[in-house]
Amino acid sequence: MNSLRQKGYSLLELVATLSVLAILVMGAIPLAQNAVKRQKETRLRETLREMRRAIDEFKRDSLGACPQGAVASGNRTVPGGNVPVDPRSRVVIDDCTIFTTDNIDRFPPSLQVLVDGVKVRPRAVDVRGGRGLGDDDQQATEINTNKERKKIYLRELPVDPMTGKADWKLRSSYQEKDADNWDSINVFDIRSASDQEALNGEKYSDW
Repeated sequence: MNSLRQKGYSLLELVATLSVLAILVMGAIPLAQNAVKRQKETRLRETLREMRRAIDEFKRDSLGACPQGAVASGNRTVPGGNVPVDPRSRVVIDDCTIFTTDNIDRFPPSLQVLVDGVKVRPRAVDVRGGRGLGDDDQQATEINTNKERKKIYLRELPVDPMTGKADWKLRSSYQEKDADNWDSINVFDIRSASDQEALNGEKYSDW
């Protein structure tokens, strides 16, 4: 009987063990919560970077687009056109109906436009002469005929990881950085709609 009693645990030992386990669990919960929050913050930074990159790409493609009063751009970047072009831009936006008279800077009029895409045309004519290569029997005049193309800048409208919704705060190129209400002229920058603070003490809406 004495040997059996020695193998058991006293009530005090059980209480002490459970107390230690409780402390460890309570300490691990904040760490787990911070890990989840850090993952969301990483996704937010990546999403903001992706969307701002799309806005900048749209802006580059708008250089030389839509002269005053025109409904289409035409090819205004051929030699002698005197249009400054970013070398990263291969096309020029060719749908002037998406721009209002207020949007002189030619930034995207909305985020949805980046998802739906816009009609574009190549910035320069095809330099091939005569017939095409291989089995391509198109004439040069046919090759240089600008067919309608649509360029998509965002595959989909991303969701804000901090709010779980695609309800971004927008700012036009005519508004201050801390503007609360979007003036609907164009989309120059985006911010998170969350008022929460990040792990570094900054507000997500300031990123």
